[in-house]
Amino acid sequence: MFWRVARIGVIAVLLMLLLPYAMVPLYSFGHPVSTLMLARWASGRDVQRQWVDLAVMSPFLPLTVMGSEDSRFCSHRGIDWDALQDAIDEAEDGEAARGGSTITQQTAKNLFLWNGRSVLRKALEAPLALWIDLVLPKQRVLEIYLNIAEWGPDGQFGAEAGAQYAFGRSVEGLSPQQAALMAAILPNPLTRSARRPGPGLRRLANTYVARARQVPAGCLQWARR
Repeated sequence: MFWRVARIGVIAVLLMLLLPYAMVPLYSFGHPVSTLMLARWASGRDVQRQWVDLAVMSPFLPLTVMGSEDSRFCSHRGIDWDALQDAIDEAEDGEAARGGSTITQQTAKNLFLWNGRSVLRKALEAPLALWIDLVLPKQRVLEIYLNIAEWGPDGQFGAEAGAQYAFGRSVEGLSPQQAALMAAILPNPLTRSARRPGPGLRRLANTYVARARQVPAGCLQWARR
């Protein structure tokens, strides 16, 4: 009896681990939601999200997000091994650790995993990111990420809700500086505000505007109108 129950338990765990891999191809279309959005819905808290296709967004937003979060997004295969090694080296040297996570890894975390740092989450996140990069086009990965990222303190998810909250305008009409301010709050939209940015956040946004100009030309083709 014990071994039968144990076998059923192992099978159940394996199915749960494999489910995200089966779901990823389905996300080539539709409007996916994040685990954090689902958790807020389940607890009765408000969720504000209006999906906006990548082609409709101001091109400054994806470019500044890539400049701030993942400058090699268009060239790596889901994991930026160089950035990861840099983060490990800095941690070993006692410096302030950078995340080292790519946009694809953050998409995997937001879609299927949970917030917070843990070895287990990273172990689950890495192969998922590789699978997402293999199955979905880069443009689709970025589109999903921009539509499920948390962008405000009161349940604002996705770039449209974030732009409306911060600037009272659609993501379609963001200026380079506004887009960069939104990119600058992504690490923690609960403590950083594009709506009321301080001098430090404005300086950071200026840096991201400059980085956006350095995104490789081949990466810009999908963003042109």
